[in-house]
Amino acid sequence: MISSKKRSHFIGNSFWLLILLIIISWISIFFKHERDIFAIFNSENSIYLQKFVKNLLGIGKEKVAYLDPKDWKVALKLSAQTFVMSIVAIGFATLGMLIFVFPTARNVVSGELTYRSKWYYWPLYYLGRFLFLIGRAVPELLWAMILLYLFKPGLLPGALALALHNFGILGKLVAELIEDMDDRPIKNLIVNGASTLQVFLYGLIPELMPKTLNYILYRFENIIRASLIVGIVGAGGLGMQFRLAMSFFRYTDITLYLLCYLIMVYCSDILSAWCKKFIRVS
Repeated sequence: MISSKKRSHFIGNSFWLLILLIIISWISIFFKHERDIFAIFNSENSIYLQKFVKNLLGIGKEKVAYLDPKDWKVALKLSAQTFVMSIVAIGFATLGMLIFVFPTARNVVSGELTYRSKWYYWPLYYLGRFLFLIGRAVPELLWAMILLYLFKPGLLPGALALALHNFGILGKLVAELIEDMDDRPIKNLIVNGASTLQVFLYGLIPELMPKTLNYILYRFENIIRASLIVGIVGAGGLGMQFRLAMSFFRYTDITLYLLCYLIMVYCSDILSAWCKKFIRVS
């Protein structure tokens, strides 16, 4: 285990390195794109922005979508489909992550954590790491475009695209969580004769569950937002309607769909808070 002094020293150095990279990046952007930066604030762009906002609000329009109950009914139905797609996606991603995550933690396969190591652990380690890498390296949009060649447009390819990308992200995060966990309770259980199942149930799960749940809920919120992107390429839900509204310049429809996304994110916040409360109580 890394000592707290070394860990704090590493975090401090990483922080200042990050600040230095940000400063260098902004200096590079300023000198190479100075004209483009100042062009953002010219009067012509201000006029375009005001016109765009007026169109979103429906000022001067006869029909305003976000004030029409019928349009709200259709949009909420699509929102429910998108929410279901997001739940299916995080479910697939979590299930896949749980299957591969323990063999991809270095302290597990080496026997450092559990004092148990088998010859086939290392092939599983490299296989799992490779799958996590492929999953998170390919963006959701590209996964959706690939899967749309295999399936017809709809919610299934969208859910699978979101699941594959977040499978890779969750796998990496939770594997690192296992590698950084305090191994003293696990080793105490093993020394006292606990079986592999007992170590898993009474050592690993209580230690990993709260942070793993936080990661899962955070990625669920990201999936809801990313569902707009995969929907744009034909994966169904609100994203597909958002693309059509943009294509036909139906600005008040865009406002309606954005409000629906706000509602979904708010609902995901409520669900996250409820899940965290349930875990703390239990």
